[in-house]
Amino acid sequence: MDKASMRKAYGQALVSLAKRGVDIVVLDADLSKSTGTLAFAREFPSRFFDMGISEADMMGTAAGIASTGKVVFASSFAIFASGRAWEQVRNTIAYSKFNVKIVATHGGITVGEDGSSHQCIEDFALMRVIPGMKVVAPADATTTKLAIFAAAAEEGPIYVRLLRPEVPVVYLDEPMFEIGKGIVVRKGEDVAIVANGVCVSIALEAASLLEEEGISAKVVDLHTIKPLDEGLLLECAEETRGIVVVEEHNIIGGLGSAVAEFLSCVSPTRIIRIGVRDEFGTSGNGFELLSHYGITKERIVLAAKEILNG
Repeated sequence: MDKASMRKAYGQALVSLAKRGVDIVVLDADLSKSTGTLAFAREFPSRFFDMGISEADMMGTAAGIASTGKVVFASSFAIFASGRAWEQVRNTIAYSKFNVKIVATHGGITVGEDGSSHQCIEDFALMRVIPGMKVVAPADATTTKLAIFAAAAEEGPIYVRLLRPEVPVVYLDEPMFEIGKGIVVRKGEDVAIVANGVCVSIALEAASLLEEEGISAKVVDLHTIKPLDEGLLLECAEETRGIVVVEEHNIIGGLGSAVAEFLSCVSPTRIIRIGVRDEFGTSGNGFELLSHYGITKERIVLAAKEILNG
């Protein structure tokens, strides 16, 4: 697969929204080149504010601007946007249901060489527990643009997680994208592989390996962690023999937890969660770290076989 930058796609999407006449304001915390918002700052300097290394202040300011009726995008690294500013996100943005879109870049362990201090593997959990907050993790650059367009069109707070490195392009053509609705990327009958972010491309590779062994794997891009596409998940549970959930996040509190919480109540099924297993990240090449933590096509294949042999 070719690779492309989610962060670059984010900046392009912001510029496109403004050119379409959407009344957006963009805030950043001294990381505009890294997050991709610099493209917007250059095109629309009067609508861009660099808040400095002051993430909590940025979130409070975003809430204030949103209270005037504007759509506000606020960006920083995931560890700062979801962790350092959590209280402000909860109390100044989400509590008042303000129209702020928190687009956090550099999520997960693919942050790489910056190490555990910057590798946010808890953000899905931190954000999805906030009442009214929607949580989205697109699979590639194509769906990053679509996620930003969709976020701008929806009312209320939304958290979008993007990644640092260029990632495989899953969608050569734009799919139907709706917040809260998953995408069936590949049909299958024996087992379902549910993933988000870069893990969607890994899931597709695993499905190809399984096909070589006569195993039919359904691959679902569940880009929205909250609200879940419950209908699609129920279909996966009832039409296959089990589900493998793959995410670049702690297996506690993320996509796997959300899927298990829902299905355990309505259609209990065998679920194997693949992700970071309750430990911190470490420094290294981002894609090598995926392998180090077992977020690989080989591990998915083993999990699928475990389900089928069970």
